Amino acid sequence: MPIGVAIIGAGLFVQEEYLPAVQACNLLSLKAVFSRSEASATALATKDSIDTYFDTPATPGRSIDDLLARADIQAVIIAIPIVPQFDYIKKAMAAGKHVLSEKPVANDIDKANKLIDYHQSCGGSALWGVAENYRFLPGTLYAAEQLKKIGGLVQTFKVNLFLRIPDDDRFLATEWRKNPIHQGGFLLDGGIHFVAGLRDLLAGAGEYIKEVVAYTSQLDARTPPFETVHALLRTDKGAAGTFSQSFMTEFKGGFEFEVVTQKGAVIFTPMGVEVTTKDAKGEKCTHKVDHPLNHGIKNVVGTFAKGVRDGKLAEQFSPAEALADLCVLQAMFESNGHLKTVL
Repeated sequence: MPIGVAIIGAGLFVQEEYLPAVQACNLLSLKAVFSRSEASATALATKDSIDTYFDTPATPGRSIDDLLARADIQAVIIAIPIVPQFDYIKKAMAAGKHVLSEKPVANDIDKANKLIDYHQSCGGSALWGVAENYRFLPGTLYAAEQLKKIGGLVQTFKVNLFLRIPDDDRFLATEWRKNPIHQGGFLLDGGIHFVAGLRDLLAGAGEYIKEVVAYTSQLDARTPPFETVHALLRTDKGAAGTFSQSFMTEFKGGFEFEVVTQKGAVIFTPMGVEVTTKDAKGEKCTHKVDHPLNHGIKNVVGTFAKGVRDGKLAEQFSPAEALADLCVLQAMFESNGHLKTVL
C-alpha cells in the first residue's frame, strides 16, 4: 500500500521538482498540499485534484494542524523558506510524521542542534531526513567511490563555482531571497550544495574539513548580504585546499571539484568524472565517465520513500551530515580572514 504523503510548500522548486518526483514514485500517494495562501496551494493541487491546506484566509479544517492530524498522511515533504521551515519540521515531528526537509538543515548551527535534539526527544519512531540532493548525484557518488578506491592521503583539493545569476532569474525574484532573514543569503541557500559535495569527496578519501579561513563579499546589490566567498580549508590530516564560489561574476564561469591524493586525482564537473591514476607500469592514465548534472530530486524522493517503507533512511539523509555541512559554511561566513575551527 502506498505511503500517504503531503507536501508543505508550493514554491517554484516544489512545482518543478518535488511535485513531479512524488507523482513519479509508486511508493507514495500524494494526499494534500499546504501553502501560506489558498491561491498558491490551489494552484499546485489543481494538477492532481488533491486536498489543500493554508494559513490565509483562515478556514476551519484547513490549517497545518488539521493536515498533520490526518491518519492517512504518514510522511511530509517540507520545502519552504529557510527560517520558517524550523517550526514546520518541529510540528511534523510532534505529530509523528516522517519528514523530508529541504537543505540546509536549519538557518544556523544553534537551530540545527535544537532540531536534532528535538527529533531525538520524540523517540525516533518517525524518521527525519534532510534533502541535500548533491549527496544523491551519480557524479558525486562515483567521485567519492573512486577516491576511496584510489586511497592515499589527500595532498590538495579545490572547489570552483563561478556564474552570474540572470537579471530575470525566477528564484532570485522570490521575496525571501531578495530580502533574506537567514544568514549568508544566497550562499546559504545555494552554496550549501557545494560544501556537501566537497565533504562527501573528502570523506571518500577518509578526511574531513577541520579549519577555515575565508573572506566573503557582495558583488551585486541584488544578493545581500553577500554571494561570494573565497576560503582556504584544512583537513584533519593537514591537507590544504581552496573553496571559491560566486553567484555574480559576469566574466568568469566554472564548476569543478578536484581532490588530489598521493595515489591519484579525481575531478568532478557538470559533464562527469575524470580519474587519473598510475597503471601497472607506473604510467599515468586517465579515464572519464559521463554523469551529466541534474537536480536529482526524483532519486531523493524515491530513496526517501524506500527508507520510510523499510524503516531506515539512507545515510545521505543524515541530519548530522547536514549539520556538518552547515558548520563548514557558517565558519566561512564568520571567519573574516581569521582562522575558524569547524565545530
